[in-house]
Amino acid sequence: MDLKQIIPNMEKTFGTLEFAGEASVESRREDGRMKVISRTYHLYSSVQKADQVMVTIPAIAGEIDLPYETRVKLIEPKISAVGYSIGDSGFTNYVLTADSIVKV
Repeated sequence: MDLKQIIPNMEKTFGTLEFAGEASVESRREDGRMKVISRTYHLYSSVQKADQVMVTIPAIAGEIDLPYETRVKLIEPKISAVGYSIGDSGFTNYVLTADSIVKV
């Protein structure tokens, strides 16, 4: 059985989350037009040492525009591993995705 993703215990893993704004928008050309695929947002975590967490939300959720440092909750969060190599070395990025972000 392959591990595709894990469902994190949000409170233990990230503690309280606060909205910190949009980081990036991923889009691609479809039928001659640019189409938004997903948006990535910055969140502040009360538990993580780095203090900042990035979460990717599908475009179908719409653009999320909340006031800075608003307490938020992720809907259906998942963490997946994305591997890549540089030369002879292998690396892993852990990617947090969710269906949406809502105000708590």
